[in-house]
Amino acid sequence: MDPKRLSSSSQQQVHLRISGKGSICGLTIATGGAARLIFGYDSYGNTCGQRNEQIEGVRLSGLDHRDRKFVFFLDPCNIDIVQRKIKSMALCITLCPTEELTTYQDLKRFAMVNGSELCSYELAGHKYPGLPERFSKCPKLPVPPSKPLPVFNRCTPLDVSCYAKFAEAVVTFVSDNSVLHRLIAGVAASKEIIIGLCVLALVLSMILMVIIRYISAVLIWILTSLVVLGSLAGTSVLWWLYIDHRLYGNDTSTKVTKEVKEEVEVSRDSGQALLVYAVAATVFTIILLLLMLFMRKRVALTIALFHVAGKVFIHLPLLTLQPFVTFLALLLFWIYWILVLLFLGTTGNPVQNEETGLTEFRLTGPLQYLTWYHAVGLVWITEFILACQQMTVAGAVVTYYFTRDKNRLPVTPILSSVLRLFRYHLGTVAKGSFIITLVKIPRLILMYIHNQLKGKENACARCLLKTCICCLWCLEKCLNYLNQNAYAATAINSTSFCTSARDAFVILVENALRVATINAVGDFVLFLGKILIVTSTAFAGVLLLNYRQDYAEWLLPLIIVCLFSFLVAHCFLSIFEIVVDVLFLCFAIDTKYNDGTPGKEFFMDKALMEFVESSRRLERAVERGRSRVKEAVSEGAEMKPMAPGTSSA
Repeated sequence: MDPKRLSSSSQQQVHLRISGKGSICGLTIATGGAARLIFGYDSYGNTCGQRNEQIEGVRLSGLDHRDRKFVFFLDPCNIDIVQRKIKSMALCITLCPTEELTTYQDLKRFAMVNGSELCSYELAGHKYPGLPERFSKCPKLPVPPSKPLPVFNRCTPLDVSCYAKFAEAVVTFVSDNSVLHRLIAGVAASKEIIIGLCVLALVLSMILMVIIRYISAVLIWILTSLVVLGSLAGTSVLWWLYIDHRLYGNDTSTKVTKEVKEEVEVSRDSGQALLVYAVAATVFTIILLLLMLFMRKRVALTIALFHVAGKVFIHLPLLTLQPFVTFLALLLFWIYWILVLLFLGTTGNPVQNEETGLTEFRLTGPLQYLTWYHAVGLVWITEFILACQQMTVAGAVVTYYFTRDKNRLPVTPILSSVLRLFRYHLGTVAKGSFIITLVKIPRLILMYIHNQLKGKENACARCLLKTCICCLWCLEKCLNYLNQNAYAATAINSTSFCTSARDAFVILVENALRVATINAVGDFVLFLGKILIVTSTAFAGVLLLNYRQDYAEWLLPLIIVCLFSFLVAHCFLSIFEIVVDVLFLCFAIDTKYNDGTPGKEFFMDKALMEFVESSRRLERAVERGRSRVKEAVSEGAEMKPMAPGTSSA
């Protein structure tokens, strides 16, 4: 397989996206937005810690703040939750107050001793107690003790009680500050246990990936049997309830009253509902039994693929590190994205807020749409990183599958897959992630509109919005699955994205029943594996945290542990799912172009070979049975007696 060079258009697509994201960051640095975010600025447009230029129309601007490096808010608890802004006046000061200041005499003493004036610049520090402007241009009393943030040089109150309102808005189940403090204290006191449980979830995920290989057959047949038995039991119970209702639910007294008539009507409706439920359950059970009967061979293929996937992880153990690498890449990009977003919030021209009178920096003209471009970039680059993971895994698995002697695998197949990705297939990944972005962005916009109009729109509009959101979600999932198989086809044939997507689609359509079985049974097994890891970690957490008397103290740590364990299990088992899907596509292509004869030998593993041989034996047995039936029918036709009244000449 000789990979083809990346097309120039695909290269330009990737380079434009990278240069576009870099240009936004460069713009914010060049225009001073980054400096204003890091060093902070006051309500007059002056950046703290440096000499400033005069801003036309803004008084007290253009001050020399080289000795004033910290930002101080006169009322740090005045938070606008909707706009996510601190509405207090901000000043540049020399030193943050480390002790509580309760009177204006304390403000004066602090200014005289430390040389740090906490009121507006035009007010003299030694006149604070007697100035009439002290109520509007001095900090709100009492001034809480504070310390500067490590990087951003903002004086932050040590007591977080003034942020309780904001915390209550974010965490809606908190009704008072005492509960909030107990939750935070519970997390702080249980940090060692939380870390230990997170490590436990990580270990359990790795162990489960190994166990699935050895018990896949037993596990899948047990689960399918439980589903069949559950449907049979549910159907039997519904029919029993309906028969019981028909036998004993129609007994009424001879005295007919209005209330009795109403009870009879309700009883009749209940009987009809039970009949409908029982019939629907019966139809579902029959369909399920027929599916299990006709798809039992395909369930065996799922078992074989799970078995081979376990071998893949044994030969390529570094695949287990893919979730960590992907998470690290996503984390670094998200940090970069948030920093650039904050830079954009402090970039632009100085504008005076009419409501608060404070000076803010806002982008105007065409530059105001940079935030939307930046938001689209978040979705696209996130999907691009996830697609790179899928392409890397697909390349490594394809190398494993199409190497006949597994002992002669390349030394670093995963590294080779990464190098091929960056050298040849970045355009393929960029196109696939862009298609997902084109579907995801409208869905996110519709979800935002739906949330904004909640309680205002009529029933028809609400139903239409939900329908569109659901359809876009289904389309996104289908495209994700097709893209994943397109990346595998690219790794096999080294073709372009569109050609690979077409080839993968043809293969999937030709094996539609197999695909449905593998996705239904395989996804169900992996979902149960995620639930098993979460419940096991939660149970261990309950045992470790049980000694605490107050339930609220360890409720939040347990929730954190459960969320993290589900995230870890999802990451690991999603890699397992990708491996199974890639193996199936390789298997389908292998059986399509090879038949096991000399010159067309299979590449597949022994477990898959056994599945193919058993399928062929079954097909030959069915074919022999059909030929015997045809012979019996033909012999019967030859021995048929002549009709009465006829004779030979």
